[in-house]
Amino acid sequence: MSPTKQHEEFNRILALLVDTASDELGLDVQSLGSTTFRREDLDRGFEPDSCFYFAEAGRVRRKKKVDLSVDPPPELVIEVDITSSSLPKDSIYATLGVPEVWRYDGKALRIGLLDGGNYVESNESAVIPILTADALSQFVELSGTATRPELLRTFREWIRSR
Repeated sequence: MSPTKQHEEFNRILALLVDTASDELGLDVQSLGSTTFRREDLDRGFEPDSCFYFAEAGRVRRKKKVDLSVDPPPELVIEVDITSSSLPKDSIYATLGVPEVWRYDGKALRIGLLDGGNYVESNESAVIPILTADALSQFVELSGTATRPELLRTFREWIRSR
């Protein structure tokens, strides 16, 4: 099924916030969007709405293909759950070792951190600790009324004030 306009708007805004926060904080980041990842030996794979590498960004930056049998999984996955739930993907993400999953349902963002094979809800991101589920939800909401320059200026000011 093709993503809806609303789904892609939320996905792009969240990815933009990740990129902007990374820029403001001087974090190396490699965005691989909705790349399809597979691990043939486990017969598992996934295709997130968006995904990012941080600490491992340099390791995957110029690769033509990420091989999860030797390369790490993305450190952050974003799922937008507007028309259907991505919760069934949790077991795949956990099996493949994705440390953090963000889910946005059109109203609120939830952050799941991998802990002992399961995702535990947290208000704070582990990969970008300054970001909280509450703040991200507010900025996504603001994106519905603010222009892009206004949104980014406000977001950058918020980060700098922390």
